[in-house]
Amino acid sequence: MKTDQSLMTWVKSSYSSEEGGQCVEVALTEAVVHVRDSKDPEGPVLRIEPADWAAFVRFASARRI
Repeated sequence: MKTDQSLMTWVKSSYSSEEGGQCVEVALTEAVVHVRDSKDPEGPVLRIEPADWAAFVRFASARRI
């Protein structure tokens, strides 16, 4: 199922800067968390189950990477 990305509200990672580099954006829907590279908004999008996204955020927040 393809979702119209232009209708989503994309939020850039707070760790991203305006200087380029590695930037991630997410858009939340009821059923799926969409993740994309902010430098390539028309590129591929990962679709992640909300429970899996929550587990990833907990893991990443607990560590200094």
